[in-house]
Amino acid sequence: MDTQILIVAFGAFLIASFLKGLTGLGFSTMCLGLLAVFIDLKLAIPLVILPSISSNLIVMIQAGRFVEAFKRFWPLYFSSLPGIVVGVLFLKSSHSELPKAILGAVMLLYGVWGLKSGIATLSSLNEKRLKVPIGLVSGLVNGATGSQIMPIMPYLLSLKMDRDLFVQTINCSFTMCTLVMIAGLGKLGMINQSVVFLSAGGIIPVAFGIYVGGKLRKRVSEERYRKLVLVLLIVLGASLVVRSMI
Repeated sequence: MDTQILIVAFGAFLIASFLKGLTGLGFSTMCLGLLAVFIDLKLAIPLVILPSISSNLIVMIQAGRFVEAFKRFWPLYFSSLPGIVVGVLFLKSSHSELPKAILGAVMLLYGVWGLKSGIATLSSLNEKRLKVPIGLVSGLVNGATGSQIMPIMPYLLSLKMDRDLFVQTINCSFTMCTLVMIAGLGKLGMINQSVVFLSAGGIIPVAFGIYVGGKLRKRVSEERYRKLVLVLLIVLGASLVVRSMI
């Protein structure tokens, strides 16, 4: 890999992990958004794999309540697996800019939705009914674009869980999906030695970024920085959609 890819990759790792330290979420979506502006999405997704897992595990250890989250949402987790398989196959076979456009649209959608006030609340019955469909669609979007945000994020926020349980639940999903992505990308020959080496090297800046972001988070309003992240997601998403159209 040339120097430009190395600089872009480690810069994206630092920025995305710092923002995850501030907000507790969004590493893959933010990192892929930054990488995909400069390099092909088929290369960007494998590069993010190991740093993404490390960022998830750090946050999961901080949040606790793993058993509670898994017992409540295991149908959601397992229903995402077939969606990931179909999404990865789509990513492998696609020779167009469509995956990049999809990723940009997902980021744009999430950013606009996140800035909008008034999140609906789901009943217990609707929570159970939607677990499998939400898991399936989230897996499909994840496999095709690498983004782990939609539609699982709005679904979980609508359940009005306390913050630690929310963070644990969504990061469990992120981690499980990422492990399946590794297997799928490896099977399709989309991961090679140089990609693994660079991806593993990204764990160091990720740990540093999350540490610094976590420290700053205690001093500055979390809501203010969350809005900045959402605005940045909108800008990046819009740029990816425009670039794919051009």
